[in-house]
Amino acid sequence: MKRIALIVLAATLLGTAAIAQPGGRMPDPENVVLTQRAAGQQVYGGPTNPQGRSYNFTPTFYIYPDTKLDKAGAEKLLADMNIQPVLDANYGVAIVLNPMGAKYDADKDFEAFVAQFNRNRSGNLKVIGIGAGATFVNQVIAPKAGDHIAGILTVGGQPAKLAKNVDSYGVPAYVSGKKTAAKVAQAYVTLNKAVAAGDHFVNPKEELLTVFSDPTDRALSAVFADAWKKVLGRNYRFNNYKHTYYEGQQFGQFGPYELEPYLDYEALGITRNVVEQASGRQADAPKQLWYEYWPAGLQEGAPAQSVPVVVLLHGNTNDPRTQAETSGFIQVAAKERFFVVEMEWQGSVSYQAMGHDGIETVLYQLFAKYPQLDPSRVYAEGLSAGSMTASALGIKKSHVFTAVGGHSGGIMGGMGGAFPGLNPIWAEATQKRGAVEMPYCSVLGTADNVVPFIRPENWRGNGYLNAWNAYQQMNGMEVIRDLDFSVDPLFGMRLRDRETITTDKGAGIQIETGQLYKGNVPLIKIVAVKDYGHWNFQPTAQIMWDYFKQFRRDPETKKLIYLGK
Repeated sequence: MKRIALIVLAATLLGTAAIAQPGGRMPDPENVVLTQRAAGQQVYGGPTNPQGRSYNFTPTFYIYPDTKLDKAGAEKLLADMNIQPVLDANYGVAIVLNPMGAKYDADKDFEAFVAQFNRNRSGNLKVIGIGAGATFVNQVIAPKAGDHIAGILTVGGQPAKLAKNVDSYGVPAYVSGKKTAAKVAQAYVTLNKAVAAGDHFVNPKEELLTVFSDPTDRALSAVFADAWKKVLGRNYRFNNYKHTYYEGQQFGQFGPYELEPYLDYEALGITRNVVEQASGRQADAPKQLWYEYWPAGLQEGAPAQSVPVVVLLHGNTNDPRTQAETSGFIQVAAKERFFVVEMEWQGSVSYQAMGHDGIETVLYQLFAKYPQLDPSRVYAEGLSAGSMTASALGIKKSHVFTAVGGHSGGIMGGMGGAFPGLNPIWAEATQKRGAVEMPYCSVLGTADNVVPFIRPENWRGNGYLNAWNAYQQMNGMEVIRDLDFSVDPLFGMRLRDRETITTDKGAGIQIETGQLYKGNVPLIKIVAVKDYGHWNFQPTAQIMWDYFKQFRRDPETKKLIYLGK
C-alpha cells in the first residue's frame, strides 16, 4: 500500500503541470469574436525564455469594444492598443467579446462574462472596456466581479452608480477619457476605499488597490502602455481558498480572490542575474541554471561574510522562477537585505538536474565568487517537491544549512521514489541525534488536497508528521508519534507560542502558528494557513524569515548558534 501511495502522490504532483496549463480548447462562445495569443508557446517544466518572466499566472485580457466588431475590426482594435508585445512577453491571451445583442445588456452580458470566466479559469484576469464597453465594465462588471479581477482599464464610458454603503474588496483600475475620467475614477475610489496619493489614489492597507485617472484623449496604444505600467502589469489575482487554484472553481464559489504583486525589480531595488553553467568540461555538456537576486548595494560593496543566503527550490516540474515570483521572499529580501538564489535543482528538458550534491556545489561556487556571502547563515525554502527537498537537505546537508523550511510538502513515507523518503532520512537523523541541531519551519495549507494536512482520520504516516518527527529525532527532542486532537484541535499536539494572525488577503485568510522547543530554543516552527490549498501564501515568507534569522551556524565547529528573537 505504501508503494501505491507513493506512486499516486508522485502522479498527483506531476499532474499539476497538466492541470495548471490550458487544456484542449472548446469552441468559442458566440460573443467571442477574436482570441489572440502570444507568438511563442510556453514549455512547461523549464523556462521558455530564461531571461524573462515565468509563465506563472500569465495574463488573460477580456476586451469589450464600443460596438459589435467582426474579426477584422477586432484585430484592428488590438493593433491600435499595441497589445501584442505584452502578450508575447508574458505568454498572455487577449479575447475580444462582443455584446450579446445589438448593444450591451447588463444581465445577458454579465451572464456571458461569468460563463467565459468559468471557461477560462484565469488566475490573472484583466478587463478592458472601450466606449459603451467601458460603461458595461464600469457599471456592471466592476461592482459585481471586481474582486475576481486583477485590473481594469476603461476608456470613455459612463461611471458606475453605486449603492449607498457599497462594500467591495476592490479592483485596481486605470480610467481614461477627457470628459469622463474624473467621474469614472471616483466610483473606483469608492470601491477601493482609496485615498489621494500624489497623482493617483490608493487603499491605505493595500498598495495594489490603486486608481489612476487619465483625463486626456491620447492614442489607445499610449493609454494601454501607461495602464500596463501603472496598474495592469503590477499584480495578479488568484484564489487558493478552500481548494487549490489549478483544481478549478466557478465564479463566486470560493469568495474574493487574493491580490498579489508581480515582482518589480526596479521598484524593489533588486538586481537579477541569470546564470547558465556547463555541468561538465565537454563542449556539449548539459547546462545548469540558477537565478541570483541581489538587493541594492550588496553585490558591489558589502563587507566580507555579511550577507545571509536563502536558497529557493521550486515545486515539481515548475519553472525555476516560481518561488522568486510567487513566494514573497524577494520582497522580504529587499527589506531585510539578504541574497536569494533559486536553482533549477530538478532538471528539465533544457537543463541538468542538480540534486542534493549539486545544490551544495553551487553554494560553494557562490561563496568563492561572492566573498560577501555569509556561510554561517545559509537557509533553504521550497514549495511542494521543493519543500520535500529542503526538508531532506536539512538532515542530509546539515553541515551546509543553518535552518530549512518548506511550503506544502513534508517527507514521504518508506524509501521514497521521485522524492526523498522517510526511511533513509530517518536513519541519518538517528545517527546524528543530539549531535546536530537543525531549525525547521513547516508551512502548510489546511485545505491542501495534494499533500493533505493532518486530520484525526489521516495523521498516521502523514508527510508533515514524518518531517516533524525526523527533525525531532535529529534534534534530540521528544518524538511525538501519536497525535491527540483534544490537546490542540488543529495540530494534535501542544505547541508553545500559539498565535492566530488575520491577514488582509482574500476575505481575511488566517494563519495559525506554534513552536516546539528543546530547552529554551524553538527548533521547530509550524505555520498553518487555514482553509488554504497547495501553493505559496506570500505573508508566510516574512514569518519564515523572522524564524530563520534567529540562527547561525559556527563555520568551524558547525554547531548551531541561537541568537534569540
